[in-house]
Parts: sequence; C-alpha cells; structure tokens
Amino acid sequence: MNILVMVDIEGISGIYTREQVLPGECRFQEGRAYMTADVNACTAGLKAAGVDKIYVYDCHGTSYSLIWDKLSDDADYYICGSTDGRRMPGIEDCDGVILLGYHSMAGTAGGVLEHSWSSVNVQNVLISGKQVGELAMDAAVAGEYKKPVIMVSGDDRACAEAKAILPNVVCAEVKKGLNNYGAMLMPPKTAHDLIYNKSVEAVENMKNCAPFAFAKPISCTVEVTERTVLANAHKVPYAKRLDGRTYEVECDSVEQLIYRLMCF
Repeated sequence: MNILVMVDIEGISGIYTREQVLPGECRFQEGRAYMTADVNACTAGLKAAGVDKIYVYDCHGTSYSLIWDKLSDDADYYICGSTDGRRMPGIEDCDGVILLGYHSMAGTAGGVLEHSWSSVNVQNVLISGKQVGELAMDAAVAGEYKKPVIMVSGDDRACAEAKAILPNVVCAEVKKGLNNYGAMLMPPKTAHDLIYNKSVEAVENMKNCAPFAFAKPISCTVEVTERTVLANAHKVPYAKRLDGRTYEVECDSVEQLIYRLMCF
C-alpha cells in the first residue's frame, strides 16, 4: 500500500497568523518548522500502520516550505518545487491520499486563515453553483485518479468541511478556530500524537473511503475581490467574463481547473 500526503500550511498545528505562512514574514521559519513536525508525525504513523511507500508533496505556495534536513526517513520521497503542471505528483503509484494541514474555504466564519486559492484576489469559488474550497477541489483531483482521501488534518472548520463531502474520512482536529487570525491550539506533543494516531486509523479505515468527484464537464464560477484582478479575455480565452468581478471557466478536469485558476 502506498500513500500520497499533500501538505498545506494554514491547517498545521501551531499555525494561527499570516506571518507564519508567508515567505519573507518574520515568523515564516517558525511556520516551516511546525509544518515539518506535522509531516514527521504523519509519516511515522503511516509507517507504523504498514504503508509500503510514502510520497509527501509540499503544496503550499511555491512549494519550498518543508525543512529538508529536519524531515524523517519514514517517507520515500519529499516532492518540492515545480511539478510541471501536476497537482498530485506520484498519485498513480498510490492507493490513497492524505490532506495534511488544510484550511476551510473562503468566507468560513471562525476558520483559521480561511481562503480559496488566494486570500488577496479570490472572494468565492463555485463548482456547479456550489461554493467549494481547496479541500474539496483536491479531493476531486484525487477522485479523478480513482483514489480516495483517507484523512484530513486542520482546524475544526476544515474538519467539518471535509466531513460534509467525505463522510467516512478520518479527521485530525489539531486546533479550534476563533477567527481568521486566532485559534485555540493544542500543545505540540498532543497535536503530533493525534496526527500519528489518526494516520494509523486512516490506513485501517481506508476500505470505507470512496473517491470524490464532481460531475463533468467542470463548470466553475470565480468571484474576485476587485475588478482589476480579472485578466483580459485575449490572454485567457478559456475564461468567460460574467460581470465586473466574476468569470466562468469550463474544464475537462479539476486538475486542469486548478492551474487555470492559478494563471490569474
């Protein structure tokens, strides 16, 4: 059995403010250390559960958050940097996916660092008229490869969002949200023990998890925060402008959609 661990940073234990998650900010190195520690707890649990091969992908921002020389030997590959258009590198070789350190969608009341792709530019993302965030979209990418998401870690809002679409998923609730920049945090060892134990449980429960998918073709509506964010139509012919702050994109897959969203 092989597992792909997708790692974002906003839902990592100990994270509660933007200075911990943005390169160049005064506490970013602290955030990187917390992210690396959560990954080590997760991979230790997966190895203890008998997983044969573990892939870990740093999918936060431009993919250089993990501290390489602080990572354990439990994973077989740590994937960082450019993936040449692949959202989930290595997924073909895997049986299930873990979304570690994920956050709730834009507009979630009390969600720690809630956003959908861009906290600066994106107000809402809707697929087939339903509001979605990164958690649902990455679950759908995994589903397009017929792979289930078996575990999610993050705050209480992110875990509730995961359970709403993945009823049998195992959740590691490592903090409770107070607002966008505030949380009730567990002590480090408590959080890491929880991630370890939930990783073991997720492997044992994997048979109960099914792949998640959206109906195709994928029709996505994106509302941006200000009209200057909208790209000119001749630059992105796949986007249809609906009004001054909203555009629509149709795609063959969610993986394609994600990269089209990132081009704005």
